[in-house]
Amino acid sequence: MKLLLVFVCLVGLAVSQETYTSQYDNINVDSILANERIVRQYVKCLLDQTRCNNEGKTLKKILPDALRTGCKKCTSTQKVQAEKVLRHLYRQRRNDWNRLKAKYDPSGQYSRFYESML
Repeated sequence: MKLLLVFVCLVGLAVSQETYTSQYDNINVDSILANERIVRQYVKCLLDQTRCNNEGKTLKKILPDALRTGCKKCTSTQKVQAEKVLRHLYRQRRNDWNRLKAKYDPSGQYSRFYESML
């Protein structure tokens, strides 16, 4: 009986663990990163330089928490996508990387961790 109670509690804990919305998990990140205009729009959105589409609004909303927690609430797909985006920005668009860092991580607290993996 005790074992059953522990199992039910663990299942309840696993189910109740909050994750970010998976609504955009099927977006083709590779095709977005290959399109200069779209990447520029997302960067401008994140930097408050232009209006954001729905995906940009969602990203902008969750980005600070994802950085702070190491993407703890990310789905496995989101973790893979985030790594692709971070690697692309860091290697191919260093100016944008630095501008986003200045806004979302001015102390460099989180970027040091991510840069060590890129």
